[in-house]
Amino acid sequence: MKVIDIINQSNKTVFSFELLPPLKGNDASKIYKTIENLLYFDPKYINITTHRDEMMYMELPDGHIEKRTVRKRPGTVAIASSIQHKYGIPVVPHILCGGFSKSETEHVLIDLDFMGIQNVLALRGDGNKGEQVFRPDPNGHANANELVEQIVNLRKGKYLEPELKNTHSMDFCIGVAGYPEKHFEAPNAEIDLYYLKRKVEAGAEYIVTQMFFDNRKYYDFVDRCRAIGIQVPIIPGIKPINLKNQLTVLPKLFSIDIPLELVTELATCQTDDDAKAVGTEWAIQQSKDLVAHKVPSLHIYTYGVSDNTRRLVEAVF
Repeated sequence: MKVIDIINQSNKTVFSFELLPPLKGNDASKIYKTIENLLYFDPKYINITTHRDEMMYMELPDGHIEKRTVRKRPGTVAIASSIQHKYGIPVVPHILCGGFSKSETEHVLIDLDFMGIQNVLALRGDGNKGEQVFRPDPNGHANANELVEQIVNLRKGKYLEPELKNTHSMDFCIGVAGYPEKHFEAPNAEIDLYYLKRKVEAGAEYIVTQMFFDNRKYYDFVDRCRAIGIQVPIIPGIKPINLKNQLTVLPKLFSIDIPLELVTELATCQTDDDAKAVGTEWAIQQSKDLVAHKVPSLHIYTYGVSDNTRRLVEAVF
């Protein structure tokens, strides 16, 4: 089932969550345990992240340095298919511009279609580590609206090879990312919204936001989107803090603000367990307020931690 249909057919707020594929060398047991810990609460869909190749420098026995290309979390397509068929829950694999060519993207989408997966989240993704400017693959997309256009073309049976005849059409539901506190590369909020609107005009059917810790930022973001004609559902993304160091790590990684009240509470925490308790309670209160405002869905960033997510959905749903 498509995410947009799930949202449109529901008369109340639903919830979804996001998982990381297993690290190379690990199996899927931890993923399955996380899902099974949340099945009782009826998650309507599950997002699966995608990770580009990384450049690593390895010291050889002779002292020389060798550059190697590695992908630490392969298997997004396989794990997404496994989850959907094992649990009967729609999955939303992430499709990236960064690190992938248009041809590789087309092949991934063909595989997803073969497996009966109807949903994707189209993202530009991050640049290579250490690079200040995002550099697309020489044969890839520079931004997410171009990626959305490629996926929409497949709805029309338009593949990269124009000579193909009698082609099969792939009808994916496409989500994209939005930033209540603006993308860190955007010069201002207005330009950020301009590019978001381009993604919607290209064919995106819903928006899921970056994490935020002050609901007023989400409500203001929705108002600003509506004011410029963005009418698709806007799904808030919630991240329960579960480690002390996330007080400083999250603002640095995601260019977000943490409210003073939450900072003050986290600063008094002596252990990660203390921080998890504070972060979970904050996320519960955020979520209750969002549900009271009738948001279409709550999207929870778990990063593989399910006990606090379980407590959140148990308290809210």
